[in-house]
Amino acid sequence: MNDQRSAAEPAAAAVAVPEAVTALEGAGRTGAGRRAALTPIVLVVAGGLSVQFGSAVAALLMPKAGALGVVTLRLTAAALVLLLICRPKLRGHSRADWGTVLAFGVAMGGMNTLFYQALDRIPLGIAVTLEVLGPLTLSVFASRRLINVVWAGLALVGVVLLGGGGFDRLDPVGAAYALGAGAMWAAYIVFSARTGRRFPQADGLALAMVVAAVLSLPLGVIESGGRLTVPSVMALGAAVALLSSVLPYTLELMALRRMPAPTFAVMMSLEPAIAAGAGFLILDQALSTTDALAIALVIGASIGAVRSRSGRRET
Repeated sequence: MNDQRSAAEPAAAAVAVPEAVTALEGAGRTGAGRRAALTPIVLVVAGGLSVQFGSAVAALLMPKAGALGVVTLRLTAAALVLLLICRPKLRGHSRADWGTVLAFGVAMGGMNTLFYQALDRIPLGIAVTLEVLGPLTLSVFASRRLINVVWAGLALVGVVLLGGGGFDRLDPVGAAYALGAGAMWAAYIVFSARTGRRFPQADGLALAMVVAAVLSLPLGVIESGGRLTVPSVMALGAAVALLSSVLPYTLELMALRRMPAPTFAVMMSLEPAIAAGAGFLILDQALSTTDALAIALVIGASIGAVRSRSGRRET
């Protein structure tokens, strides 16, 4: 009853006092602005949850299909799904458009291939911790504001802590693959944003996914062969594709249309925290006190980056 009254009072004031109409319209615009600012944040977080839990499922699939086989299943299934849903037009695009899609597909395929090679050798949480250094580096070099450098530095501290001081005990090849995946991740962010500006909806993503699938197919067939056609393997591969490619890449493409690439890159520091949670729930990888502190730091850095962006919009 009190809620109904409080909701009715501003409307009554607007009728009685003409100036109140302007105030109410301003409040409505403020609310809409806040929702608009929160939308890309929700998209990024949802995409992160999807991709990291998908990676945990992929780790369970690797003994059956191999690392390269999982990449092939994931990208091929994702390409087929996106082609069926988006049905992108092949005509009417410039040479620059196709060049952007090709670069996006190469970055996507390289990121996936290198990451799964790392995941086959080192734990999920630490693999993502090393991988996220790519987006963090991008955020530092691409940002023109000192405060974003501060938030990126805070996130980097959390990333190092999340490693638990154990990087020296890791398989060096696996660590190198993870760092390479991070470099490709930074390229993915850049070309995902460019693709989103050049192609409507998710058409560019669908075409880039085809490029990535074609590049990965020979590698997966050579490594896994007939294992890729086992029904249970194909079913798990399709699940990984939906969780780790179709859903998160679509959400991230939508987010990058509403969020600057540097801010998006800093928010990628959430990925190690999400990966640690997925590893704990699905792969039985326990979290330590240091892990919890690291998670708090990377989340704090992401929130700070978003708030600084929102504050600049409001001024």
